[in-house]
Amino acid sequence: MKTRPAGIGNVNADWMGSLPPKLSGMPLKHLAVPGSHDSFTYWVDVHAPVGPDQKVYVKYLATMFSVLAKKVMVKWSMTQNLTFKEQLDAGIRYFDLRVSSKPGEAGLEIFFIHGLFGHKVRDGLLEIDSFLRKHRKEVIFLDFNHYYAMGSEHHKYLIKMLQEVFSSKLCKKCEVETITLDYLWEHKYQVIIFYHHPSAQGIPVMWPGDKIPAPWANTTEPSKLIQFLETTLKQRAKEGSFHVSQAILTPRAHTVARGLVWGLRNYLVERNLPAIMSWVEVQRPGSDGINIITSDFVELTDFANIVIRLNNLLLSEPDPKAR
Repeated sequence: MKTRPAGIGNVNADWMGSLPPKLSGMPLKHLAVPGSHDSFTYWVDVHAPVGPDQKVYVKYLATMFSVLAKKVMVKWSMTQNLTFKEQLDAGIRYFDLRVSSKPGEAGLEIFFIHGLFGHKVRDGLLEIDSFLRKHRKEVIFLDFNHYYAMGSEHHKYLIKMLQEVFSSKLCKKCEVETITLDYLWEHKYQVIIFYHHPSAQGIPVMWPGDKIPAPWANTTEPSKLIQFLETTLKQRAKEGSFHVSQAILTPRAHTVARGLVWGLRNYLVERNLPAIMSWVEVQRPGSDGINIITSDFVELTDFANIVIRLNNLLLSEPDPKAR
């Protein structure tokens, strides 16, 4: 059964459009924005081959034990339970995307991936576009940061697909400081795409990856994670980029071995979420505060609501325009 605490449903479907003018006029890099880690892993295909993002020993196990091994992999590959639309309705506005072709398959089709193959990228993009058409003041970040089994033709195919699906909704590259919600609404921009690959150089609507650093703690311990988040926030670039705080724990091989039958959510995420969410709740957005925060299983807590509400702290600050 999926847990559905407050904030899941379409409660936050229009949260950006509902912000007061003081906030919609601030640089978007100063606002608190909820995001999801490995955003589109709510469904993976146990019948497809193991993904090219996996280590050799995982591929070997999957070949030896086939569906049984893949069922274990599913428990450790899935980092979200909500569909694209459910995440958007819940208020998630940043999406962390890993994509791959299927080696050996004819054509250039690209799929979401995390250990196992997920949905076709095109289907996901169309679902996002459908949401944006109904919610004209909502803006999303699409961060394409890992690519597997993709040659130059695959990249051309994906970049063209992104331009075809979102068309005039794509925000052109400019100074990050100038991007406010007011600016985006005025130009009818709703999508900022970050494409961490040289193939996108010179394309005005594909932002380079260095404009959205997302330092990764790579730990299973909440105390080390929180220390890392604090340190990297202090080092946050003052100019020229957004910033992602990845409030996630990362399983290691021995973690998976110990918690084999439980999976990521039951073994690692649920027991440590209270400590992580306690950190999130005391954050402050702003020029040297948090910007985008990502989480696994965004529906397990009131994550999106908690992050969105942090923006109220900015209302008590003096308006810089009034100086």
